[in-house]
Amino acid sequence: MVRTTARRSATTRRRSATTSRRSAAGVAVAAALLLAGCTSGAPAPDASTVPATIEPQKAAAPEPVVPPTWPLTGVAGEPAARPALAVKVENTAVARPQSGLEQADVVWETIVEFEVSRLVAVFQSQVPEEIGPIRSVRPMDPDIVSPLNGLLTFSGGQPGILALVDASPVQVISHDAGAAGLYRKSGRSAPHNVYADPEALWAQADAQHQAAPAEQFAFARSAERATAVVAGTPATTLAFDLSGQSTPSWTWNGTVWERSEGSSPAMSAAGTRLSAVNVVSITAAHPGTPFGAQNGAVVPTYELVGSGEGVLATGGKTVPVTWRKDSRDAPMQLFTAEGAPAQLAPGNTWVELVPRETGSLAVS
Repeated sequence: MVRTTARRSATTRRRSATTSRRSAAGVAVAAALLLAGCTSGAPAPDASTVPATIEPQKAAAPEPVVPPTWPLTGVAGEPAARPALAVKVENTAVARPQSGLEQADVVWETIVEFEVSRLVAVFQSQVPEEIGPIRSVRPMDPDIVSPLNGLLTFSGGQPGILALVDASPVQVISHDAGAAGLYRKSGRSAPHNVYADPEALWAQADAQHQAAPAEQFAFARSAERATAVVAGTPATTLAFDLSGQSTPSWTWNGTVWERSEGSSPAMSAAGTRLSAVNVVSITAAHPGTPFGAQNGAVVPTYELVGSGEGVLATGGKTVPVTWRKDSRDAPMQLFTAEGAPAQLAPGNTWVELVPRETGSLAVS
C-alpha cells in the first residue's frame, strides 16, 4: 500500500513538470509569433494618429500699454526732453498782471517778509513767450524746487540765501549775476520790471540739468478718477487767508478753479483769467529765519520737510489729505485718510502754502 502511494506521487510530479514545460513552450511560441508579426512588414502605427500631449500656454500676459504723460501735469502726450524751469515771480499789486503764469505747470504761492505773496512758477510742458516780473530768491525755495533737479531763475538775493540755493541740486540762473535771457522791460518801474525769455533760459541748461523732471504729485489717468472727484465733498469756493496782505480765493466754474486776488479776478498780462485744474492747500510751520529785510523785518521760511495737514481740491470737490516730504530733494506726497496716495486730475496745479500759525482756508 505504501509503495502504490509513492508511485502515484512520483507520477503526479512528472505530469506537473510536463505541464509546466508545455505552458512555458506555449508562451515562448506566442511571443515569437508576436515578434514575427511586428517585423514581417506589417504597418507600424501612424504617429500622426497618436494623440499629442498639449502643453498649457505658460507665457505671461502682455503688459498693458500706458500712454506717456507730461510729468508735472499728468496730461497725455510725448514729453519734451527739457528740464523743469522754476521762476521766482512777484505777486504784489504793482506787479500784476504777470506774464506767463497761465502756462505754468505748477505754481507755488508763499508768504515772504512784510506778509507779501511771492510765487514759484514751474514750466515744462508749455513755453510762454515771456515770464515776469521776476524777483529775488527766498529761503523756502530750495525745498520747493530741489526735487525737480532743473533750473531756478531769479533776480538776485542775500548772500546767505544764495548759499542755500547753491547747495541744492538746481542750476541757478540769476539776473544779478548777468545771466543771459533776463532783461528789464520798459513801461514798468524797477524793481518790478525784470522779465525773461524762457527759451533763452532753457538754452543755458548744463549737462547735469538736461533731463525732464520726475513726476512730483500722483495723477489719475482721467479727471473722473481723481481722488477728490471720487471721494470728495462738493465745494464752490476756496477762500485763503495767507496773511494780512494776501487773501486769494478760487471759485469752481464747472470746468476749472478760477483765481481771484481778494475781490478782483486774477488775470494774466495776455488777458486770460488765471485758473487751475487742481488747487492743493498745504499747512506748514512758517518760522522766521536769521535773514533780515528792510527796517529790521524778519525773512520767514516754511518747514516743508516732514508732514502735515492739507486739502486737495479737484473737479468742484475737496478732500482732506496728509502731506509728507521726506527730504529737501524728495517731492511732496499727498495721502488720503486711509493712507493711499491722493491722485490729482491731469492738468495744472496751484499749491497754496498756508502758514500754520496764522493762515487759514475756508471751504464753501
